[in-house]
Amino acid sequence: MLTEVEREHAHMLALGRPPGTSYQGADSVTPRVQRVLDSLPYSPAMVRTATWDVVAWNAAAAAVLTDYGTLELHKRNILKLLFCDPRAKQMQREWESVSHFVVAAFRADVVRAGASDEVKALVEELCRQSPEFDALWRNHDVRNYSDHVKRLRHPVLGEIALEHSQFAVDGRADLCLVVYNPVNEEDTRRIRAWVDSRKTTGSAPG
Repeated sequence: MLTEVEREHAHMLALGRPPGTSYQGADSVTPRVQRVLDSLPYSPAMVRTATWDVVAWNAAAAAVLTDYGTLELHKRNILKLLFCDPRAKQMQREWESVSHFVVAAFRADVVRAGASDEVKALVEELCRQSPEFDALWRNHDVRNYSDHVKRLRHPVLGEIALEHSQFAVDGRADLCLVVYNPVNEEDTRRIRAWVDSRKTTGSAPG
């Protein structure tokens, strides 16, 4: 009968540690969280699950990263895009180092959220479709997804650099708000112009 917060508090008082994690999963966000995303008009931002499915995004993310609204639901996964989509792979200026880092951070996220069983099918699919992912997954490397700069080759904007930051959503271990801020004024100007031009032609996040 306890809420999640009450359950965690009871465990801390009785045992001195939080309870074991149990993956909740999500396929959408609340309107309030979507409004937070939309309040960042020129900073690409998204919410992803612990299994790295993208469940919400803003117009800047659709313009600069991937127009997730044009993808089928089962393809809105960061790992599937990075390892199985040639366009997404080509956009990464430092794909090899990014792929190493992403797989290690993904493994850590999955374990932290108690989602090991939930990702088995995804991991098996990725191992079949991508020899690169298969090799990296077998390394069993684990890393925290710390702040860093993401460097992209955008088909319209050219080379851009984005500072990466991520935040918990409502204290849920299974949801993460990811924000990419342009590192300089020139990148900000180009992104602003591109996002605004898409608005005038009717392109928007799904």
